[in-house]
Amino acid sequence: MDYLAYGWSVEEICRQHLYLTPAETHAAMGYYFDHQKEIDQEIKEEWEQVQGSTSQSVRSPFYIRMKAQGVL
Repeated sequence: MDYLAYGWSVEEICRQHLYLTPAETHAAMGYYFDHQKEIDQEIKEEWEQVQGSTSQSVRSPFYIRMKAQGVL
């Protein structure tokens, strides 16, 4: 996701995620590009599910105040 979201190189991804090795990062990117259509569809479905659940959730008084003030 960092490669797609931020355009990070393998080296930058490893700097930001110290537990990953360059080999693991390359393998993950290879897997993504080999299965891009399916993975993108899954990400889209999960995003829509999250958006649907947040739009149906009860808003806290704090959220309502911040929204009214234009903070959110």
